[in-house]
Amino acid sequence: MIPLDPTPNLIDQVYARILDGIVDRTLPPGHRIRQNELAEQLGVSRQPVSHALHLLHRQGLVAESGRKGFEVTQLDPVRIRQLYEVRGAIDALAARLAAGRARTDTAARADLETALRAGRGVDGKTPLARLIALDVDFHRAIYRLSGNPAIEEMIGPQWPHMRRSMATVLAELDYRQSAWSEHETIAAHILSGNAKAAEGAALAHAIGAGRMTEERLNATEKAA
Repeated sequence: MIPLDPTPNLIDQVYARILDGIVDRTLPPGHRIRQNELAEQLGVSRQPVSHALHLLHRQGLVAESGRKGFEVTQLDPVRIRQLYEVRGAIDALAARLAAGRARTDTAARADLETALRAGRGVDGKTPLARLIALDVDFHRAIYRLSGNPAIEEMIGPQWPHMRRSMATVLAELDYRQSAWSEHETIAAHILSGNAKAAEGAALAHAIGAGRMTEERLNATEKAA
C-alpha cells in the first residue's frame, strides 16, 4: 500500500485505503489485520489505523479476532441478495424519477451521460477497482438525476458492502460487458423520458446482479 500524507482527515484516508483493500481483495476475507504492520505500510501511526478499523467493525466489514485484533469478514450470500432486493426497489424508484427529470435537469443529465461514456471503455484489461468505481459512478449519477437526495442518503451506508459484492461478479470477464449493456438500456430509457421502462430495467438489473452474486459466493464456498 502507498504511504499517505499526514492531513487533518487522516482517519478518513486510512479508512478509505483499508476499505479499498477489502473491496479489491488485497485484504481478502479471513485476512488477519495486524495494526502495526498496516500502520507501517501506510506510513502513519497506529492511532488512525485503530480508529479506522473500529469504523469498519461497526459496518460489519471486519470482525474482532483474538486479543485486540481484527480480520476481514466473509461475504454472506443471503445477506448480499437481501441487500440487492432492497437496492432494486430503490434503484427502480431512482430511475423512474430520473426519467421524469431528464429533460429539465441538464447538469445531472450530463453527469449520467459522462458516466455512461466512461463505462463504454470497459474491457478485459480494465482493473477491478476501476470497474467498481465506474459502476458506482453510474448509479450515483442516476440518484442525482432523480432529484431526491434521500435516495443516496439511504443507499450510501450500504455502498461498502455493495462494492465488495461487485468485485465478485465483475471479476468475471463475461459479466463486465453484459453489466454495461444493461446500464446502456437503463440510461436509454431514462434519457428518453420513459419512466416505466427505466423503472423495470433498473429493477431487473439489481435483482439479476444480486442473484448472480449469491450464486458465485455459494459456488466459492462449496469449492473451498
